[in-house]
Amino acid sequence: MELLESGETHPAQKSISEVLEKFDSESIHYAWGKALERKSTDPEGAITISRTILESICKHILDDKGVRYNATSIELSELYKLTAKELNLAPEQHGEQVFKQILGGCSGIVNGLGSLRNKLGDAHGQGKKPVKPQARHAELSVNLAGSMALFLVSTYDAQKK
Repeated sequence: MELLESGETHPAQKSISEVLEKFDSESIHYAWGKALERKSTDPEGAITISRTILESICKHILDDKGVRYNATSIELSELYKLTAKELNLAPEQHGEQVFKQILGGCSGIVNGLGSLRNKLGDAHGQGKKPVKPQARHAELSVNLAGSMALFLVSTYDAQKK
């Protein structure tokens, strides 16, 4: 009943919000709030900001760890590869097949979110026959980005202790 009364759309929303607020309340947590607000009313914007959240988290982690990257022309997939390697989340860093599979899937999610933003987000212009995402596409994008954000930040925090 508490979940229904809280207005949250899924149980992880609260934990994602709490973790992101502790990690960076100024920009990342603010972007997460915008992503949640836009899911049903502005699917293109929600998809774009979902990708932005992951990019920001990767950059924050890499900056904190002193890892150099080209801040002006690096793709999300490359940022994620660098971040995953630093956090020991790259599939090739593990011997167990199940971890390789799951961590490879995480990489696929991040790459897919970057591609989805390029195709359906509001960051690029459209031609005469634009493809319009539905609210369900935005919901998927926001939820996947939130789950990956939670995983990255939680892993980073656990390694700092």
